Order: sequence, then C-alpha cells, then structure tokens
Amino acid sequence: MPKNPGKKIGFLGPWGTYTQEALVKLLPINEEDLVPYTTEADVIKAVERGEVAKGMVPIENSIEGSVRVTLDVLAFEANLFIEKEIVIPINHSLMARPGVRLEEITTVISHPQSLAQCRGYLSEKLPGVKVEIASSNAGAAKIVSENSGKLAAIGPSLAAEIYGLDVLDSSIQDFEDNQTRFVLVGKEPPGRTGHDKTSIVCFIYEDRPGSLLLILQEFAYRYINLTKISSRPTKKALGDYCFFIDLEGHVDDEVVASVIKCLRCKIREVKILGSYPAANGVTD
Repeated sequence: MPKNPGKKIGFLGPWGTYTQEALVKLLPINEEDLVPYTTEADVIKAVERGEVAKGMVPIENSIEGSVRVTLDVLAFEANLFIEKEIVIPINHSLMARPGVRLEEITTVISHPQSLAQCRGYLSEKLPGVKVEIASSNAGAAKIVSENSGKLAAIGPSLAAEIYGLDVLDSSIQDFEDNQTRFVLVGKEPPGRTGHDKTSIVCFIYEDRPGSLLLILQEFAYRYINLTKISSRPTKKALGDYCFFIDLEGHVDDEVVASVIKCLRCKIREVKILGSYPAANGVTD
C-alpha cells in the first residue's frame, strides 16, 4: 500500500497515459503523490480499499462512447462517488523504436478504445497489420520500447518521450474532434456548486415495454435536461439491462431530489454515482 494514502491519487497507468495528462490538468498535484495502476478496475478498487484517496479513470469518448469497464465497476462492484470531471482533446500518435519505419511495422498495440478511434487510419495506412490490445496507451508504448520487433504503439506523444520512441505519425484518430471525459472518484460526495451534473444508474424490475419511457417521463415532466443515456447488461440474465443517465443539476436541488424519489417508487433501484461540478467545455 502506498505511504500516506490520504494524499495519493491513483490513475490508469503506467506513466504517460491520457489519464495522467487529464489528472494533472484537473488538480494541482505533485508527481510523488500519483500512483499508476494497470486497469480502470484496479484504480477504482484501490480507492475503495483505501490504498489511495481518489482515483482518475476515463469514462466516455466522443467517438467510441462509454468506457464499459469504468461504468461496470462503478455500478456493480464499488460504492464510490464521482467528485469531478474533465474533458480533454485526444490526439493519437503512432510510435515505434528508433530506426523502425512505417512500412516495416508488423504489429500495432494499444488500448481497445484507441485502436477503435484509429480504425480507419490503420485500415488505410497499415492494412493487414496485426493488432494487439494493451491495458493502456502508455502501457503499449512501454511494451514496444522493451521489444526489438517491428512493433508500434498508439498513444499520446508524451508516452513516446517517456519511453524513448519515435513518433512516426501524429493526429491519426479518424475524427478530428476526438475528446475523452475523465472522472475523479472518491468516498466523499461533493457539495452543490450551482453548475452541477448528476450521474445515476436505474435498475428496472423486469424488461417490459415502456420501461425506459417510465424513467424518462419523470425527467420530461420536470424539464430536467439529460446529457447522456446508455444501457448496460446487469450481468444477471440475458436481456436484463440497467440504464446509465447523466442529468443537469445536483441531488440537493429540489427538482433533482424529486425525480430520484419518484423513480425509487417506480423501479427496483436508483444508484447515485455522484453529483459533481460539470466540466466547462474541453480543456486543452
């Protein structure tokens, strides 16, 4: 366990990930207080165990949508709160060991989300190249740096600097406005700021016609704006789903408290993932 966990903040590592970049943009923090973990689940569980005070993980990308591991662990395996969020632009670079040329690459390694965000580029520039999955972009860069094969990684240019790789191509994502939303999770629910967002998970009794409408109409009646809605399997039975909803407002707002109270009377469970200050646009 890290020394003085009250000051430590875990993040999806290793060193040089977009998650680390987002974290240092969000909070003034010393590098010695950062603790890298291998997966999103490891970060969240480390917070729950008390190894670190808080944890930073990706939760949503503008191209590929929700980061499923983050949602699943927060919904089904942890009892933590989202305390803050930040959205940063994602500019992927293709990197390899010095001396390796683009046309020599046989394998590309990266996080599944990053590989999906560069699918078109890989198809056009590196057709037929083998693709391998890593737990993070920086982890992929580290793997490439430690192997002598004709490998390449996709990730931030910071990772290339850290692991001594050459950037063969930059801004290789398929869509220019590629952005990822990261959240800081902890054990203390933040207070109301007046510019907040609330994230909840709605569990229904059974899958039947109108289940989603039953939930959505409560927000419509109160003119509450939803900024995101997605569904995920509950992992209990085929066809058994829950709904992840982000809405404007704080649980201490009368109208938000009212909608949650009404939902709890109509559906099996409402789990509050957090009420926290909403990000003010994209942080460069």
